[in-house]
Amino acid sequence: MKFVLASNNPKKLIELRAILSGLGIDVISQDEAGVQIEVEETGSTFEENAILKAEAVMGAAGIPAIADDSGLCVDALGGAPGIYSARYGGKGCKSDFERCEFLLRNMRGEENRKAEFISTIACIFPDGRTITARGACRGEILKAPRGSGGFGYDPVFFLPEFGVTMAEMPAELKNKISHRARALHEFRDKLGKIDLK
Repeated sequence: MKFVLASNNPKKLIELRAILSGLGIDVISQDEAGVQIEVEETGSTFEENAILKAEAVMGAAGIPAIADDSGLCVDALGGAPGIYSARYGGKGCKSDFERCEFLLRNMRGEENRKAEFISTIACIFPDGRTITARGACRGEILKAPRGSGGFGYDPVFFLPEFGVTMAEMPAELKNKISHRARALHEFRDKLGKIDLK
């Protein structure tokens, strides 16, 4: 069975394929599905934004669509950047590196470095069925980036229990403990309990 990922992010596609392997699901990107839409994220929560993206892409592709909305919530910043993680810093911050630098500037002098990555997965089927799942991963914000793996805020997100940032972590481990991995594992379990025919 084919599902489309409401994204063209190759790293998200690899992660999703790895986690959903074994369920007989072929996950394709928006490009592979011939869907060229950009969904405006007007929701006020991660779940609302994931559902908006999945609904739009499912409607355009005509097959089940999976979307994720993820972000970094920093305790000392009142949960910011939150749902605005990908747009944090405004138009001046166009790259992951610039967004990390902007975050570190906002955290300068802050002793409370606790933060949480959150991911919400939504899957919408053409018959209207909806599955949602949520995953979270607690950590701390470093004072300088470390590591070259991952993407987004991974270089500044430190996991004390492992002694590494998300960007230093091997992909196999990240695919087990990250916020997205946890949400995808919950999603995979829910998906395995429904009739996909």
